[in-house]
Amino acid sequence: MTERYARPGPGHDAMVVASGLARDYESGDAVVHALRGVDLHVARGELLAVRGRSGSGKTTLLNLLGGLDRPTAGSVTVDGAEVSNLDENGAAEVRRRTIAFVFQTFGLIPILTAAENVEVPLRLVGAEPRERDRRVAELLDLVGLEARARHRPHELSGGEQQRVAIARALANRPKLLLADEPTGQLDSETGQRIMLLIRTVVRAEGVTAVVATHDPVMLDVADRVIELLDGALVAPGHGAATLPATRAEAPPAG
Repeated sequence: MTERYARPGPGHDAMVVASGLARDYESGDAVVHALRGVDLHVARGELLAVRGRSGSGKTTLLNLLGGLDRPTAGSVTVDGAEVSNLDENGAAEVRRRTIAFVFQTFGLIPILTAAENVEVPLRLVGAEPRERDRRVAELLDLVGLEARARHRPHELSGGEQQRVAIARALANRPKLLLADEPTGQLDSETGQRIMLLIRTVVRAEGVTAVVATHDPVMLDVADRVIELLDGALVAPGHGAATLPATRAEAPPAG
């Protein structure tokens, strides 16, 4: 058994550093404390799983790490740059080139083919046509969908659509991948294949990934697991069980 709830040791180079991270929301006359003083270090190349029940703060944490929201207190640094105080233009530029997202709703453009959906981020940064074609082919091969490149989303299964979404997220070679319940709309078998695929592409692309999930079946593919409860990190040994470190290689996701 290996302890996978501990913070990375001092020898790890951190891709993500969150310090004293808090986020409050007003709800009528009340204040909802969505996050409460979270400190988090994510090492480069690490696949970190964030577990917790619905409402525990997982989505809020990912939104703050990705610059989609600003903290009430604390700071977020990604790849050495503080993202928590960026203006809209600065945050958008970071999301375009450094941080990528995968959600449980696949978010594919219905009228575009799988290849065209993957190509969208490359067009946004002005990549040359030859480079776009090469990168799209490379990513569809990586997620096992090269034969489905010309299919539109309605012609793909849920698992295939999520694989396209993962390929699209990786198009511009992000350094950080944030995935919020990426298996939430999939059956358990397909969901586990998607999580194994995320682990595979993290290794192949050299990406750091933070994946939020409430499904314990999915947690054994991560390098490390942390748990949120009512917006706060659960200390190791207090409500978070250790998990085995052995993991199988990923089969193609259906």
